[in-house]
Amino acid sequence: MKKLIYALSIVVLVMSCKEEAPKDYVTLSGIITNQNSDSLRIYSGKYKKRIDVKADGTFSDTLKVAAGKYILYDGTEAAYIYLKNSYNLQISVDAHDFDATLNYTGVDAEPSNYLAKWTRSQNEVFDDAPMFALEKSKFDEKLSEINKSFKENFNKIQNLDTTFVTQQNSSIDNFINFISRRYDDKKTLDLDLPKGSPSPKFVDYENFAGGNTSLDDFMGSYVYIDLWATWCGPCIAQIPYLKELEKEYHDKNITFVSISTDSDSAYETWKKMVVEKELTGVQLYSKRDPIFSSAYKVKGIPRFILIDPSGNIVSADAPRPSSKYLKELFDELSI
Repeated sequence: MKKLIYALSIVVLVMSCKEEAPKDYVTLSGIITNQNSDSLRIYSGKYKKRIDVKADGTFSDTLKVAAGKYILYDGTEAAYIYLKNSYNLQISVDAHDFDATLNYTGVDAEPSNYLAKWTRSQNEVFDDAPMFALEKSKFDEKLSEINKSFKENFNKIQNLDTTFVTQQNSSIDNFINFISRRYDDKKTLDLDLPKGSPSPKFVDYENFAGGNTSLDDFMGSYVYIDLWATWCGPCIAQIPYLKELEKEYHDKNITFVSISTDSDSAYETWKKMVVEKELTGVQLYSKRDPIFSSAYKVKGIPRFILIDPSGNIVSADAPRPSSKYLKELFDELSI
């Protein structure tokens, strides 16, 4: 009898050890409301993984990964996620407001939630119009405080591999340098394209509604221009906010004009996206005409421009639709 009890004890011990052994894979599951695609895609370098999403927005799968930062895609929406074998993560998000609603849960969620917060923090800094209006010394002081805050928040995260720590510290440094360059670019724009000066013009861009349209066709109205492309994730992310603006200001003296900078090969994609995403306002196709964008010194998209009813520049680099400062600007202009 003692031998039997002893044998059973060994079996229980072995089973217990097996149960406690760490998983050599990640378990990923969750739900996406208003999903953009029938699948999620996860990338990092050469690593690629496709996860099917059911019609009700739920998904579940396992992944074998090298520990680190990955990019999670739902259609054109994207977010960072931190993955490490043995992790069990759940994701919830509303694709209509992807960045604001993205949330990770589970005991291993802290690094990924940090990355989601990091993305939102970057957007807040990017949209901080008053900061970009500061004098250089005050701006540098403010940016130094932001850098310190970013690093302090990151250093609070535990159990990260050294490669990721190095990468993220580098990402913070790169972002701070980018914001510094953006400040310099905006100051240059203020000198080269000052408020009140005549706006550069576009002529005979194809109008999705039919015919061709030029900037002069909008004389007598404020014009809020969105330079974008179908392949541009940050551009797509602004669409819901732009549609809400167009709806809210539909009866006001302002016209919302979206100008696609897509290549000829993406022409049909542009037309399809206008229909599928029910894009509002005036939808134009530039055929990659360089004249207008070059005149406005456009280095990247999305880029937003505000022009007054007389055809003069209000802002050569206006706040994005998602920025609270855009409505404040509209209020100042009594639009």
